[in-house]
Amino acid sequence: MDFEKIAQNIIENVGGRSNISNVTHCMTRLRFVLEDDTLANEDELRAIETVISTVNKAGQYQVVIGNKVEKVYNEVMKQLDAEVEEKNFTEKDSNETFWNKILRILSEIFTPIVPVIAAAGLIKGLLTAANLLLGNYYGLDITNSDTYVLLFAVSQVVFYFMPIFLAYTTSRALKTNPFIGMTLGAFLVYPQVESIMMDYTTDTTIFGLPVIKGAWGSGETLRVFSYVESVIPIVISIIVLAVLERALKKVVPEVVQIILVPGISLIVMVPIMLVITGPIGIYAGNFIQVSYNSVISFNATLGGALIGGLWGVLVVLGAHRALLPVGLNDVAIMGRQNLLAFAGAANFAQGGAVLAVMLKTKNAALKSVALSAFISAVLVGITEPAIYGANLRLKRPMIAAVISGAIGGAVMGFGGVYGDAFANNGILTIFTYAAFGTKIFIYYIIGCLAAFIGGVALTYILGFEDLPATKERQEDS
Repeated sequence: MDFEKIAQNIIENVGGRSNISNVTHCMTRLRFVLEDDTLANEDELRAIETVISTVNKAGQYQVVIGNKVEKVYNEVMKQLDAEVEEKNFTEKDSNETFWNKILRILSEIFTPIVPVIAAAGLIKGLLTAANLLLGNYYGLDITNSDTYVLLFAVSQVVFYFMPIFLAYTTSRALKTNPFIGMTLGAFLVYPQVESIMMDYTTDTTIFGLPVIKGAWGSGETLRVFSYVESVIPIVISIIVLAVLERALKKVVPEVVQIILVPGISLIVMVPIMLVITGPIGIYAGNFIQVSYNSVISFNATLGGALIGGLWGVLVVLGAHRALLPVGLNDVAIMGRQNLLAFAGAANFAQGGAVLAVMLKTKNAALKSVALSAFISAVLVGITEPAIYGANLRLKRPMIAAVISGAIGGAVMGFGGVYGDAFANNGILTIFTYAAFGTKIFIYYIIGCLAAFIGGVALTYILGFEDLPATKERQEDS
């Protein structure tokens, strides 16, 4: 496979180098911000080897690649000489709708950290599985072993230092200095700062201003104001930093900007974080967590059905990234989440539907795409190849997946399913949902099976208009 040629063709058919303002990637897609979307040649792009589909949503022109996206991205960046990194493409956003801009920025903030979060979830799930199996069959408790402790630590690091990771991605998204942002994120999790925040009964000031502390709940439910593992405080803080940095660069002489802009930014931002943006972020996080849990608690079965059914639709719209902060925030505050459990029902439903497509189709190219998409969906929970490569193209399999995902999500909601990590739901991360007991884990498995089997069965029942067996993939648009 000639990735150099593939990258060259993609660049040419999104309008050329001069039309590319920015390009990033997630686990399956190249995400372009183009100067002029109309210059993209959709038909030619879809005919390129490895390209599954194209999507123009949320202020980004997305080229769906699948599992080889990183190799294609690296070659694209090599051919662009990384020059797009230097473009301040926010100037282009005058015609971008507010909602699209929010979705694009959220995607740029949270998408880059999804793979490492998924890896952490995989490790935590494997540890849970090992502990359950060895405990039940051999009476061994491995939780105190050095290997378990060290691997558990690596599964927790990304969450503990979440403010640092989010500071970097938010800074990149907002085109501000990522190292100043990371310093502010590191400050929030610095042990001495955390110790000050934990001592919520003692008043602390900075420049005479009160550092906002607090706690809520009581007994085992007591939760103290803490920035460790937090999500929203650093994001809000970096937004303020971006505004401050641009203002400073207008007034600070260029000859001393390299020292004074970072220095003044840190001196100004520390009290702003501790007095204003940090507390706002904490309270906003609590509000989101309480609101989401109130909705789910009102009728968990219905909530699970809605998320399980609509998650695939949100993926098509590019809006599913907007919900990632909800799940991350739940893990940060409560140490558990069910958002991706319900989304997992959607993943297995898409996998079941695309398996049925693979078994029924007479088109060799579609069969190959469907097989690859099936493995991706059920093994690691990446469904874009299934959605764009087969199910959405053929329409009825997508309907089958939506219905089946709703059924699986309803089962999980009824069973009160939760997981202790934030990871794409597939076979590799299935034991993430065993951490809260066998009953919950069984409901999760039943939900996944209901979604998967339902996806296969409904696709067979509803059928689909197959692609002609003699057509090549280039003609399948």
